[in-house]
Amino acid sequence: MGNIQIIRGVFDTQLELQDARVVAGFPSPADDYAHETLDFNRDYIRHPEASFYGKVEGMSMKDAGIFDGDRVIIDRAVEPHDGSIVVGFLNGDFTMKYLDLKHKNDGYIELKPANPDFPVFKITENDDFEVWGVVIHLIRTFEEV
Repeated sequence: MGNIQIIRGVFDTQLELQDARVVAGFPSPADDYAHETLDFNRDYIRHPEASFYGKVEGMSMKDAGIFDGDRVIIDRAVEPHDGSIVVGFLNGDFTMKYLDLKHKNDGYIELKPANPDFPVFKITENDDFEVWGVVIHLIRTFEEV
């Protein structure tokens, strides 16, 4: 069942990149003087002590734009809500799915894939289940260097 590999990240080092704008028209001469930076940790990691990378394995979330080989940033300090993409620990395996809480009053919740070829997991009190974290960012590599 597992379709995500959890990887501990190091989020306490500074990684600053020059802000590169993609211009669809004519570039402005003032762009040569732009010095805004992107700090990965400041801009994307709210809770370093509770953040992890996940390496996606499989295609169960393809219709959400998450593909095999992508990396996601998972934050364990974020409270999940109905519709969150979560990493769940279900009966000994990690899985990444949409959290569906619509049936909570009926005694179960569901973990739904973003691919109709994969099953929906109906979670009851008999399952060993925990929402392990919430997927907050997606990282995709288009070309290996």
